[in-house]
Amino acid sequence: MSRTFLVVDRPADWALALPDGVQLITPRDYLTDPEVQKLKRARVFNLSRDYSYQSAGYYVSLLAEARDHRPLPSVATLRHLHGRAPMVSAELSQQIQHSLADLQSDDFTLSIYFARNLAKRHDRLARALYNLYPAPLLRATFGRGSTGQWRLKSLGPIPAREIPESHADFVRVAAERWLRRPAEAVPPASARYSLAILVDPQEPFPPSDEAALKRFIKAAARRKVSAELIHPDDIGWLAEYDALFIRATTSVENFTFRFARRAVDEGIPSIDDLVSILRCSNKVFMAELFTRHHIPTPRTRILYRGAGNESETVTALGLPLVLKQPDSSFSRGVVKVRTNEEFAEKSRQLFESTDLLIAQEFLPTDFDWRIGVLDGKPLYACRYYMARGHWQIYKTSTNARQTISGKSDTLPVEEAPSAIVETAVRAANLIGDGFYGVDLKDIDGCPIVIEINDNPSIETGVEDLLLKDELYNAVIDSFIRRIESRGR
Repeated sequence: MSRTFLVVDRPADWALALPDGVQLITPRDYLTDPEVQKLKRARVFNLSRDYSYQSAGYYVSLLAEARDHRPLPSVATLRHLHGRAPMVSAELSQQIQHSLADLQSDDFTLSIYFARNLAKRHDRLARALYNLYPAPLLRATFGRGSTGQWRLKSLGPIPAREIPESHADFVRVAAERWLRRPAEAVPPASARYSLAILVDPQEPFPPSDEAALKRFIKAAARRKVSAELIHPDDIGWLAEYDALFIRATTSVENFTFRFARRAVDEGIPSIDDLVSILRCSNKVFMAELFTRHHIPTPRTRILYRGAGNESETVTALGLPLVLKQPDSSFSRGVVKVRTNEEFAEKSRQLFESTDLLIAQEFLPTDFDWRIGVLDGKPLYACRYYMARGHWQIYKTSTNARQTISGKSDTLPVEEAPSAIVETAVRAANLIGDGFYGVDLKDIDGCPIVIEINDNPSIETGVEDLLLKDELYNAVIDSFIRRIESRGR
């Protein structure tokens, strides 16, 4: 029995050159055929003529979800898009202005067929809108306001009956291209589950190098999980996977957060998860959390713009001290100040982009401990040494074009100081049950937590030096447990 269905009301109207494994089927047959009902896994492209509530098209998507099939559009998408204009990000608004800039009228309708538009100049906008709410057939309406700016007025699914005859040939070609995804993108029949590994090919310092990514994919294959690398513009495909593994540097301001949020909407497990990204990306949050739960940290003060508590902070923490932006990472947005004058100047600069800053006492050490914690248990232990001639692990050149890091070594978890490991696990468990890298310093035998990373580095020859394949197996096994606990 086919594992991919194209659900249409009149199959005779869809003279498509279908790839192997794709079957045209009517809504009635999809809803009532016992053989279809028995399928454990299937992709369902719902092109019904009517998506209205309680219609056959509505029930195709609804029952597909009940059967653990993967419908496009999902019921959530149908409800989200029912006559309402979705929220538009600044990035999408910019794309709208760029795409529609040359139009003379004040109103415009954009038809989106399998993430494409008839006019190639609108393809990027069509893909962006598809990624917002994935559906095979979409219609967007725009209006130009009094300021000359275009705004999205509505975005909704197009029932197949409303496709103009003049668009029919384009739709058929777009459908054929859509269904002929690369072979590796479709999980083999032997795969138990599918895993999307999100990477950014443009990122200069990703959390996993290419060799590590290949080892994750091989580990997944050993567990009969089909793993595939996906990119920032592939969010529209996310519902086709059973889980999401984010291997791009996370931020609440970039695409990784949108992927984590979409994973929640689709009901699939994600590492990193939405809550972990929110919590770990902000050092003010972590400072409050650690204080409340008595996690040992450097002496810390939260600075408020305009509060005038600079002298009090210097008195409490001494000099030198460290100033941190709440969302700093990779040693960026983190500065050491040695004098009162430097404190005033650096805090003024950092306050230009935030209302709050973190000030911490300076605790010099030759290295930081990094304890990897997965599912509430320690997985690996590393020592990250400071960059040569520098007080941090990472040293960025003055023009920000080059970053160097210190050396590292890896130890069996049982050989790391027990207080370091136990404190790391206790701190990580305050964030969640995901995959974390906890950075600590050993000060006279006392563990001091510096921060928790929700997106810990896994690079060949570093974190995996001792565990080798077992590290990658452990991560894949965690995904399998999460998938099965959700019944998918």
